[in-house]
Amino acid sequence: MAQLKNFPLPDVGEGLTEAEILNWRIQPGDAVELNQIIVEIETAKASVELPCPYAGTINELLAEPGQTVEVGTPILTIEPAGASGDDAESTDQGDAEADTGRADSAEQGGKIGEEGADGRIATLVGYGPRSTSAKRRPRKNGATSGSGGGATGSGGRPPATNGTPVTAPASSGGAPVNGSAPRAAEQARPAPAPASGTDRASGDRVPLAKPPVRKLAKDLGVDLRSLPGSGSGGVITREDVERAASGGGAATTPTTTGATGTAATTAQDRSEREQRVPIKGVRKATAQAMVDSAFTAPHVTEFLTIDVTPMMEFRERLKKHPEFRDVKVTPLAIASKAMCLAAKRTPDVNASWDGESGEIVYKDYVHLGVAAATERGLVVPKVRDADGMSLRELAVALEELTSTAREGRTPPEAMTNGTITITNVGVFGVDTGTPILNPGESAILAFGAIREMPWVVDGQVVPRQVCQLALSFDHRVVDGQQGSRFLADVGAILSDPGMALTFQ
Repeated sequence: MAQLKNFPLPDVGEGLTEAEILNWRIQPGDAVELNQIIVEIETAKASVELPCPYAGTINELLAEPGQTVEVGTPILTIEPAGASGDDAESTDQGDAEADTGRADSAEQGGKIGEEGADGRIATLVGYGPRSTSAKRRPRKNGATSGSGGGATGSGGRPPATNGTPVTAPASSGGAPVNGSAPRAAEQARPAPAPASGTDRASGDRVPLAKPPVRKLAKDLGVDLRSLPGSGSGGVITREDVERAASGGGAATTPTTTGATGTAATTAQDRSEREQRVPIKGVRKATAQAMVDSAFTAPHVTEFLTIDVTPMMEFRERLKKHPEFRDVKVTPLAIASKAMCLAAKRTPDVNASWDGESGEIVYKDYVHLGVAAATERGLVVPKVRDADGMSLRELAVALEELTSTAREGRTPPEAMTNGTITITNVGVFGVDTGTPILNPGESAILAFGAIREMPWVVDGQVVPRQVCQLALSFDHRVVDGQQGSRFLADVGAILSDPGMALTFQ
């Protein structure tokens, strides 16, 4: 008889281990077709839409929006097209037993995850799905293990009496039950705390709350023991603590009032004016990549201030040219073209350091990375073979690339294997900076704001359009001579576009 199909989260990138569920496009009971888009996820590189690998009817969604799921973990079950009603009821018994075992863990304090409305446990980062099924045997009060007499039941928990452990008596004739001798450690082990959350020794209520919530309660002076939890299984949430701190119905511990007010008031005021956002997705990956780059490659940054008035005049002429009337030629596009041309004279900036093989890899192509700010963080999609494009083609590619990135639709493969990067800090009104290399690359150019400034021309001070460039490079691959020459070449092309003819 056919069973429900599980759809595990696939690896949509190069070695990704987890992704966040952004939103579902379907709900239980919906009929879906093969390759129909059913969910949008965010990986460490970009947001991705996943197609359904089966045609049929959605049975159950196993992950909630906002939940981080490890690759290989089932995210939904589906009844394949043509399956009978009896088949739909036939799910994998091992999965069901594993769910029962996980629910038991959640009942003892919620340390692994939080139980959802459907009874499943949301796996947190660092805790993968169980590789084997965990079967929870039924409890039998007063029953013995196996066929003999005892207090432990059939593999269940021993009943607790006022916190005192109960020791199972020996079976008749002194023979061990089921052919195995009882372990003294298990006989002397105290009973687990009841699910209601009471202390075994004192009988006082033990509040169920995660460490960050406990710290918040301590900062705000909230007594968790007198606070009912609104979370699953009575777990106390951050909202419960904040509500109690603001006088919403929970007792608070007394604090000493000083000249500047109570400590609880200060902590409460700070909490109300702060917002905590989890570090995940693109932001988390970007942070790790920047740390790895900063502490792996020895960075050197050089600066150059140039008169780009001729470039701006050249841009105005292009706007009137028939081939460029429907194309947005930006200063960034011209600077990108200048980088591709200058890299031909100084190929070191387009090379990479391969420490494992002990080699420097020189590349006969330019995959130009363009840093783009998005709502999810900084992404760096690539223009493939940018060195083979005309200025018009490059301008079109850059416009498409940046608009796609800002909409969050850049596929993961578009952000890998870059060779050199440009970041346009000038769009934010910033003059210059010290950019950090993208891992695997040896150079990155910061393109600053273009401002009208006084400039000396033929001994006269006149207003000119001025821009600053900053080049960071990996000093293992690029020496000061090569870095300076590349930066000077880019500046020469921008200050006199006619110089581009010398690099063709």
